[in-house]
Amino acid sequence: MKLVFATHNAHKLKEVQQLLPSGIELLSLEDIGCIEEIPETGETLEENAKLKADFVTKKYGFDCFSDDTGLLVNALNGAPGVYSARYAGAHKNAKDNMAKVLSQLAGVAEREAHFKTVVHLNINGENHVFNGIVKGVITEAEQGDGGFGYDPIFKPNGHDLTFGELSAARKNAISHRGRAIQKLVSFFNNRQL
Repeated sequence: MKLVFATHNAHKLKEVQQLLPSGIELLSLEDIGCIEEIPETGETLEENAKLKADFVTKKYGFDCFSDDTGLLVNALNGAPGVYSARYAGAHKNAKDNMAKVLSQLAGVAEREAHFKTVVHLNINGENHVFNGIVKGVITEAEQGDGGFGYDPIFKPNGHDLTFGELSAARKNAISHRGRAIQKLVSFFNNRQL
């Protein structure tokens, strides 16, 4: 079956492709000719994930899933949250976003945070939502050059390495996106594609 993942992020697409069952042909936005930036005007991760999936399903006619992810830092009252990708500005620069978080946490001892991913699936006229959360701490400085986004400054609980230092396979096994996608995979496996 063909399924669109509503993202322009090649890193996310690659991560997810490694997790889905072989019976699913995963298409990117570029594969279906969608080169525009889909508006993310929701006030929650759930709203943004739904907006993106609905956009693709209505405009292009494909079954589709999308995700929205946020980093929620306790000491920043849950920021950057829904604004994680554009925390340091509309240019969506990961280095600038990390620098802003690290600057705001300078001298702050309490560095607990969590990543949350919401996956919204439109399939056969049905809607399904899957969540994944991973708790951890924000490091004092960037560590590692793997992953993307805030990965080099997020150390998941129970690990000595940041997401930026973990292998892709290890990160996928424990990450917020990995947990949400595993629920999506279980959903497909139960439908016996």
